[in-house]
Amino acid sequence: MSRREAFSSGRATLEDVAREAGVSVATADRVVNRREGVRAKTISRVEDAILKLGYRADPLAARLARNRTHRFAFILPTGANSFMTQLEREVRRTAERLAVERAFIDVMHVDVFDAGALVAALEDLPPVYDGIAVVALDHSRVRAAIDDLSQRGVPVVTLVSDVPQSRRVHYVGVDNPAAGRTAGSLMGRFLAGRGGVVGLIAGSMALRDHAERHFGFHQVASTEFPGLTLLPPVEGRDDNARNEALTLDLLERHPDLIGIYNIGAGNSGIAKALEAADTARRIVWIAHELTPQSRSFLLSGTLDALINQDAGHEARSAARVLLAQCRGEPILEEQERIRIDVFLRDNLP
Repeated sequence: MSRREAFSSGRATLEDVAREAGVSVATADRVVNRREGVRAKTISRVEDAILKLGYRADPLAARLARNRTHRFAFILPTGANSFMTQLEREVRRTAERLAVERAFIDVMHVDVFDAGALVAALEDLPPVYDGIAVVALDHSRVRAAIDDLSQRGVPVVTLVSDVPQSRRVHYVGVDNPAAGRTAGSLMGRFLAGRGGVVGLIAGSMALRDHAERHFGFHQVASTEFPGLTLLPPVEGRDDNARNEALTLDLLERHPDLIGIYNIGAGNSGIAKALEAADTARRIVWIAHELTPQSRSFLLSGTLDALINQDAGHEARSAARVLLAQCRGEPILEEQERIRIDVFLRDNLP
C-alpha cells in the first residue's frame, strides 16, 4: 500500500503529522492532546496536517503511554528554609507513591536566588527527563531556559513561585496577591486602629511569589488602614541570620515600629530578634507557612498569624500535572487548586 493510500484510510501516524507540519513529534503530540505551550501558528500548521492526512489518535497508543516509564526532575532551593525542607520531604513521599505508576522523581538543589545558577541547572539537565518542576525565579534568562525546554517537548511546572510569561504548562501554588491581601487585612485588624510603622522583610523581590505578596499587602494596608506607614521591603534571602539582623535594625531605626510582615521564610531569625528585644507582645507579626518552628512561635504569642500553603498538596499536584502531560490526559483544575490557609494559635491542626 502506498503512503498516500495509508493516509486516505486514516492510518497516518503522529510522525507523519509532525513531518507534514514541520514540527517535532513532541510538539505534534501537544497539539493533538490540547496541551498548552504551543504557538498559535504552530497549532494551525499541525491542525492543517491532521486534516490533510486524515490522522486519528490511536486509543491503544494512549493506553500504552500509561505503561511507559517516566522520570521527572524537581529543582528545589538550597539552604535551610524550613518550608522548602518540608516541601522536599513531601516530594520524596510523592516519589514513593509515584513509583507504582512507573514514574520516578529526582530531587536537585539550586540557589534559586541566583538566576545564573538556576539557568545552568535547567540547561544542563540530561535528556532522560520527561518533565521538570522548579521553584523558579522570574528572570528573563530563566524564562528563556523554560521556553527552550518546552520547545524540546519537555513540560515544565513552576512550583511555589511562578514565571507566568514563560511557556511553562502549569503553576502549582497559591494565589500570591490574594495571600498578600490577606496578610494586609490581618495586620490592620490586629493593630485595631493603632498608627505607626510596619516593616516588610522579603527573601528576594525577584521571586514572583514575594513580589506578588508585597503588591497584595500594600494594596490593602495602604488603602484600608491609612494610619499605617509601610516601609520598603528589605531582603534577607530567607536566611535566619540575615532576617535577625534586619529585624534588629528595624527595631533600632524605627521606635514607632508596630508591625512586621515576613513575606518569605527565615521566621526563626525574626522571632529571635523580637524575643531578644522583648518587643514580641507589642509588635504584630504576620508570616507565612506552617512549620514546626512557626507553630511554636504562634503558641508562644511571638507570632500573631500565619498564611499557609499545603506543601503535600503542592508536591502531589506537580507530579500529577507532569504525569498527565506525559500521558496526554486532562488536568483537573479543581483538584490542582492550592488553597490559602490562615492559622492562629487557636485553630492549629
